[in-house]
Amino acid sequence: MTTIVFDLGGVLIDWNPRYLYKQLFTDEQEMESFLSTVTTPDWNEEQDAGRTIAEGTALLVAKHPEHRELIEHFYGRWPEMLGGAIQGTVDILTELRDSGRYRLYALTNWSEETFPIALEQFEFLHWFEGIVVSGTEKSRKPFPDFYHTLLTRYQVDPSQAVFIDDNERNIHAAEAVGLHTVHFQSPEQLRTELVALQVLA
Repeated sequence: MTTIVFDLGGVLIDWNPRYLYKQLFTDEQEMESFLSTVTTPDWNEEQDAGRTIAEGTALLVAKHPEHRELIEHFYGRWPEMLGGAIQGTVDILTELRDSGRYRLYALTNWSEETFPIALEQFEFLHWFEGIVVSGTEKSRKPFPDFYHTLLTRYQVDPSQAVFIDDNERNIHAAEAVGLHTVHFQSPEQLRTELVALQVLA
């Protein structure tokens, strides 16, 4: 293997809207209902794929006017959804970087408008040779063209690359374009799988 490609959210960065909405709801069931029926993952992914935050927010407010304030907080208070680095994975990234044996990249579903906040907050994001951000490319995982953007831009041979993601859907799509994959569940499990692949000793 010559190249390691990381997903960011859920692998290196702990991002969860509940960190914010637990402050805004007193009833957990109501919060879960709001997150699953109003500010849904599908809605959020459209911003990840390039729709502007202003447009996404306006569409949702028009659909659920009774929740205007809660909807506006999703991006208005977005930094409060960042729980910090997933340190065990950052330690692995550090080892990979220090070994000097691998090209390191990131492939992430992330809004172009909020990604600069993460870049400022997490120093390790500057260790990658390249980061392909869905919001900038106007495409996202699991669409094949998004993976091909990374492969062609950085001349990555998929047969010599490992892709790490916490979303099984994205893993299957990566396998379809020829990448070796690790379905991330924990830093410990990732380390074990990278040892098995002889990426880590």
